[in-house]
Amino acid sequence: MLDLDVTDRRAWEAALAAVIDDSGRIDVLVNAAGHHEDALLANMSDTGWQEVLDSNLTGTFFGCRCVAKPMMAQRAGRIVNIASLSALSAPVGQTNYAAAKAGVVALSRTLAREVARAGVTVNTVCPGYIDTDALAGMDEDARKAAMRTVPMRRFGRPDEVAAAVVFLACPDAAYITGSVLKIDGGIH
Repeated sequence: MLDLDVTDRRAWEAALAAVIDDSGRIDVLVNAAGHHEDALLANMSDTGWQEVLDSNLTGTFFGCRCVAKPMMAQRAGRIVNIASLSALSAPVGQTNYAAAKAGVVALSRTLAREVARAGVTVNTVCPGYIDTDALAGMDEDARKAAMRTVPMRRFGRPDEVAAAVVFLACPDAAYITGSVLKIDGGIH
């Protein structure tokens, strides 16, 4: 695993060069970086808007564009982009985040069609409430209220999301592309 600033095109190019230099090819890309800065649209700063779009959507674009040509040339590859249930559910106070993650879904579905003939798959995972550091900051009342919206009455675990990503990245998922997989405990 390499550390890189996903909002920096040159950092992506350097990371890809390091992977190709080390192993001779690129087989899997998982775009999982991002953050959110919640605010109502009327109160959202320009910086809050742009930074969320840059880290969530532009970073995904840079990563996908960076690996698309080598994957197509080798006639194989898996791209799994992590979006969010927010891309599909329009949460109040997350205009920037929801827009960015919806963009990730659209980018993934379009790219899937563009690279399918070359044996490259592109899929999106949309986690809902997953028990990570991002939820650790919620106060107890907010946690309980959120959990009541989940039919399974629990938050997901990171390993449950990871299992889906691993499957979409494996050879057994060769005929799955352009899909959006919700991992949300049954939220509709």
